[in-house]
Amino acid sequence: MVGLLPLTLTAATVRRRGKRLLGPLDLTLDQGGLTVIIGPNGSGKTTLLRVMHGIERLSSGTAQWSLPPAEARQQQAYVFQSPTMLRRSVLQNLRYPLDLLGHPRAEASARAADWADRIGLGQALDRPATRLSGGERQKLALARALIREPQVLFLDEPCANLDGRATRDIETLLLAVRATGTRIVMATHDMGQARRLADDGVFLRGGMVHDSNRAPSFFDAPKTPELASFLKGDIVE
Repeated sequence: MVGLLPLTLTAATVRRRGKRLLGPLDLTLDQGGLTVIIGPNGSGKTTLLRVMHGIERLSSGTAQWSLPPAEARQQQAYVFQSPTMLRRSVLQNLRYPLDLLGHPRAEASARAADWADRIGLGQALDRPATRLSGGERQKLALARALIREPQVLFLDEPCANLDGRATRDIETLLLAVRATGTRIVMATHDMGQARRLADDGVFLRGGMVHDSNRAPSFFDAPKTPELASFLKGDIVE
């Protein structure tokens, strides 16, 4: 398989109704690891994820993968903060991406059942996905994204509003996925989670990259006073 990375953003800018939401910024996403994107509300975290994934159109600048855009989209996945569940069973939700790709039904069902076991829903294959708890839905959304074995996974606040147990389960899954070589880029408001998971970090403020570095230096030796203040829990606008 041809490598998808690096992804290079050059002067990437998003404007909407005359308001600048992001950029211009330059950023390179290299091979390997888990990147956390942090910053105040409205700093552009979700917009940056959407630009990287290709579902947010740039007003100016470029976002360039190592593969052509159509091929690049097939090698990545995105999980929204509030994922949508199909009005189908757990098994059918998990199988759906493989059905779209034309996988044989028996093979798709077997892979879906395997992923259900991995996320603790092996005994709930026939349960309607819309009846799952918040944590179960988030795990199902992750598994539905990962069943296609993407090279890059984008996550927007994957543990928002979840309890400690569900958060721990999702973090365990993410660490296991990272260990297999999947590149993960995640926006989070949880600084404890960011410290636990990050290989590197990006700090956004006002739609601009104000700091970026490898962990643990990103957290323990911030290069800007704004990031230092943010990490202390101060209000940063």
